[in-house]
Amino acid sequence: MMYTIIAIAVLVVILYFVITGREVFGAEAKGERLEKMRRSEHYKDRQFQNLSITPSLAEGYSMPKVMLDFFFKKKNPLLKPVKDIPAVHTDLKNLPADRDVFIWLGHSSYYMKLDGVSFLVDPVLSSYGSPFRFFNKAFAGADLFIPEDIPHIDYLVITHDHYDHLDYPTVKAIRSRVGKVILPLGVGAHLERWGYEPGQLIEEDWGTEAALKNNIKITFTPARHFSGRKTRRNVTLWTSYVLETPSQKLFLGGDSGYDTHFKMIGEKYGPFDYAIIENGQYNEAWKYIHALPEDVIQASIDVNAKNIIPVHSSKFALALHAWNEPLEQVTRLGKDKNLNVLTPMIGEPVDLNESHHQFKRWWND
Repeated sequence: MMYTIIAIAVLVVILYFVITGREVFGAEAKGERLEKMRRSEHYKDRQFQNLSITPSLAEGYSMPKVMLDFFFKKKNPLLKPVKDIPAVHTDLKNLPADRDVFIWLGHSSYYMKLDGVSFLVDPVLSSYGSPFRFFNKAFAGADLFIPEDIPHIDYLVITHDHYDHLDYPTVKAIRSRVGKVILPLGVGAHLERWGYEPGQLIEEDWGTEAALKNNIKITFTPARHFSGRKTRRNVTLWTSYVLETPSQKLFLGGDSGYDTHFKMIGEKYGPFDYAIIENGQYNEAWKYIHALPEDVIQASIDVNAKNIIPVHSSKFALALHAWNEPLEQVTRLGKDKNLNVLTPMIGEPVDLNESHHQFKRWWND
């Protein structure tokens, strides 16, 4: 019996290394990259740390309870949409050259063109948001855009290395059409394994400012989240960004629970013309690492945003709420605070030079 148990344990270990050795799992930092990570004031005890103490689960919750609820609790009948998600297949390759535009591609993926410079943020354009094709499938309609739709990109922007933000099939497929990649410390190891050149990578820590084309600059700013593509957490950094053009200022929030960093960013870099903030896949159990709808509103107030574009919804079921609850909640709460919450459909262009925007409540159709 003892030899059988040992044999099974050895097979499990071997299987783990065989599976996680696949390209989709990326690579761990080493050499100069690892040394740069170790010099970060946010890197302690062999991992990155949030600005505030951040437990994985909120008080009163345990991992067994969360897992039992996730797999065995009666599912919300609208956990997934009963019809295709409405979307518009805008031709990204033939947009007017002089147009400042934002186009949501579903979940946290979006395309922007600002002052003639193109940005693609956290693109997940495969039909699943996981390392395995059979898990975390995209909603029908929300998977309208595919890697072949992407034109040449001046800057690919990555906020962290989770599978629903750093999608191996997409990033690999568009490699020949990417100029530079902007990404937080440690994440470059994944990109280099997938064929990107070290010279393409702008890989920095919170507080670093980088000069881009056409007098645009980007600053790495804090977020309250975590990272990891294997069993070890926080071996790469996660980030938000402040993106400034000569005429506009945008906050790219990435994934983040609510914390004091939003107020700090607003005071130091605000006000913002647009704040693109995570809104969806939340739960009271993990409110410290994913914002609840009321947190999205407070974070938008803290960063002093004139317009709010909520993302991180309407493509994957990563939580237990109804698929359309995030947009319903954030628009209701935003109206109560007289905030401008913009809710375009997937693929619907948002003219960033317009002062007034109107979008229908498409999630109620």
